[in-house]
Order: sequence, then structure tokens, then C-alpha cells
Amino acid sequence: MASIMTNAAALTALQSLNATNKSLEHTQSRISTGYRVSEASDNAAYWSIATTMRSDNQALSTVQDALGLGASKVDTAYTGMNNVLTSIGQLKTKLLSTVGQTDAAKAKTQTEITTLQAQMKSFADAATFSGSNFLSVTSTQVAAPNDGVQPDAKIVASFNRSSSGAISLGTIDINVESTKLFDSGLSTAVKNQGTLDRKTSVYATAAAQNLYDTAYAAAIAGGGTDIAANTAGQTAAGAVVPRIDNVSAFNLDITAAGVTDDIITQMIGKIDKVMSQLTDQATILGAAKSSIDLQKTFTQSLMDSIDRGVGQLVDADMNKESTRLQALQVQQQLGIQSLSIANSSSQSILSLFKNG
Repeated sequence: MASIMTNAAALTALQSLNATNKSLEHTQSRISTGYRVSEASDNAAYWSIATTMRSDNQALSTVQDALGLGASKVDTAYTGMNNVLTSIGQLKTKLLSTVGQTDAAKAKTQTEITTLQAQMKSFADAATFSGSNFLSVTSTQVAAPNDGVQPDAKIVASFNRSSSGAISLGTIDINVESTKLFDSGLSTAVKNQGTLDRKTSVYATAAAQNLYDTAYAAAIAGGGTDIAANTAGQTAAGAVVPRIDNVSAFNLDITAAGVTDDIITQMIGKIDKVMSQLTDQATILGAAKSSIDLQKTFTQSLMDSIDRGVGQLVDADMNKESTRLQALQVQQQLGIQSLSIANSSSQSILSLFKNG
């Protein structure tokens, strides 16, 4: 039936053209944005997952920065520790050379020892990065006399999200109390001094020194303060053998009153133990450095993995989209032509009313 009121063919052609234009608009949007899911209306589930994972990736980027900062702090402390180890080795050599020397020669050697001691303090004080120093610290009293200790230094190492959506942070902890070399806190506040400024007694015989050192170490291992450990050591060693009190690697003086070659010999043993402790401390820092490096590598790999996963969910396949675009453009041209033909068909009705 020919009608001038309703052009069914034109309506059909128009609907087809509108559908083609809408598909073309979606395809052009995917090509211009690079995403097949760029907003919630495209695919609510994929959009929600992608948005959450992108947020987590930004958090991981911050973790990566924190690890970089932490690595710099540990590297700085490790460098300072290595320099101190070199100096303490030289100090030990100086002490060895003084056994049997004249007082005048010892005085000259002490000048060199004092210089090395100042160097060690300088190395420790300078090992600061972004306000953090793991070698030279100041402990303060917390609640009771001699309870001041250094808190662990925490380096943010991971950002975790559980299956329920709860988030948590993982840290790499540096035990600063076990790495400190100097503690400038008040004597009434500090529980245990640093490795280089911890004052102990040095005896004239190896037997007395061993008794002192054993009792001292046991008291420290049991959580005792330096003061309590020193008292325990002196009690164990007795009062018969001559000794020099309040001696540390940082303040030992071979020209002080009462210092004999026997005392110097035990000082050498004390410095040797200090070197062993410094080596253990360097190991702690080295292990922390290794952990940070491994975590940095893992975090970067995790970020790359999340990027790939999100891309698989929401990225547009440009090969498909370019093919679809060309097909839709052809469909659009054909739709326009079809609509034009449908619109012109009504003109043929006029021929029915023309005179022959």
C-alpha cells in the first residue's frame, strides 16, 4: 500500500542509520580514549575492578618511593659503618704498636688514636639521611631511670588488600638499638650505650678480664642496663687485679694514670671484640639493604602485573576497533543512501495523479 502519511521504509532506514551512528560513536570513543571500558556505564563490574586496582597501583607507587628513601637511609648508615670499621682496625694496630714503647712514644701514638676516635664520631654523626641516623642517636628516659632505648626504624615495604577489601601495610624494621654506635642521651636515661661509647672496666690480667666480660655479657643478654652489667662484671672479677674503669673505644687513653702494658694488652682484646660487634652490626644493615632491594624489585613487578591485568579488562583492541570503524563508516554511508531512497519513494505517488 502506498501512503503519504506513513513511510515505513524511511522509518526502517532511519532506525538502522541511528543504530549505526550510535555504534560508530562508541567505536570512535574507544579509539580516542584507548579504552573499551572507560566509564561505569560501559561495564560496571570491570570498571569497578579497574578503578580499585589503579588506586592500589598508585599506593604501590608510594610504597616504591618509601623503599627508595629507606634504601638511601640504610646505604648511608652502611657507608658510615664501613668507615668506622676501617678506623677501628687502624686504632687496634696503633694499640698493638704501643706495647713496650716508652712513655714519650705512647704519647705520640695517643695523639693518632685520638684523631681516629674523632674520625669515628664524625663518621657516625654524618651518616644522616633525611633526618634519620642509625649510628649516632640520643635516647631519652621513658618511665624510669635508665630505660631509654631506640625504637625500631620502620620502612613501608608493602601495600596489601585482603579478599574482603581490608588493607594493611607491611614494613621492614631496622633495630636501631642494635646498630647504634654512639648514644648521647643522659647517663641517667640511657639503658645501654652505643658500641663505641659503652664504658667498661679493663683489667691487667686475661683471667680477670674474662670473668668481667662473661658476667657483663650475661647481664646485658638478660636485659640489664650498662650500670647493672658493669656492677656484675666487677663483682665477678674481684678487686684484687688492677683495673681501669669507664673505658670505651671512643675514650681509651694509653697515657692515662694506671695504664700499663698489661692493661693495654687487654684494651687490644676489648677493641677486637668491638670490631666483631661492628661486623655484626654491618651485617644487620646489609641484610636490611638486601631485603629492601628485593622488595623494590617485587613491588615494581607487581605494579607491572596489575597494569597488565587492568589493561586486559578495559583496554580497547585497536585492531578490532579500526576494522569495526571502517565497516561502520560504510554502513553509515549505505544507511544515508537507503534513507534517501526511502524518502524519495513518496515522490512517485505524484505520478499517479499526472494527466496522461
